Amino acid sequence: MTSKNRISDRRFAALLGLAFDAKDGHKRITRGNNFLLAGGSEQTHGLMRDTIIKVNEQLDARGLELADVSPDELRDMLNDAQP
Repeated sequence: MTSKNRISDRRFAALLGLAFDAKDGHKRITRGNNFLLAGGSEQTHGLMRDTIIKVNEQLDARGLELADVSPDELRDMLNDAQP
């Protein structure tokens, strides 16, 4: 297999946030470098968005990518980011 056809050896990670509590008919979608958030009420979607922004700020402050952190570290970062 040539190097053109190989899948990159670089690790990639992304978060997917889904919420199903919207009753107002709005379709909310927010995308970022390492996340996609879909659905939810205005309040729920805002909470997901604020949380992932804080996690990304923590990653930037540490000089890390999402793929660089362990599941336990990510869990801690998500817990720390919640209001």
